[in-house]
Amino acid sequence: MKELLDAWRSVDRNKIAVLLSVIPGLGHLYKHHYLDGLSILVIGNAMMIFVALWLAIATLGLSLILVPAIWMAGVAYAAYYAEDKHGAHPYLHVWEMKLSEFFHRR
Repeated sequence: MKELLDAWRSVDRNKIAVLLSVIPGLGHLYKHHYLDGLSILVIGNAMMIFVALWLAIATLGLSLILVPAIWMAGVAYAAYYAEDKHGAHPYLHVWEMKLSEFFHRR
């Protein structure tokens, strides 16, 4: 079990964010960009579906492939280069803090 935890700690978080961006928005959530991730997950994906369906008439359905592919690639690129804020929110990792430290930081 210790080897598994050590391997997980040495993984490149940027690459995991790209892999999670198969569902656009999850990579941003993984890197602790909560507002961006939720916005992409809800509003961005809904807009992408709307645009793809709207353009499907003019492109004979080609936009049903191209628009989601370009959207996922762009979001994955943004997730890869987003600043990793892991550990910047200590109140979200209360299991790593002592109780006295948690109340002292407030």
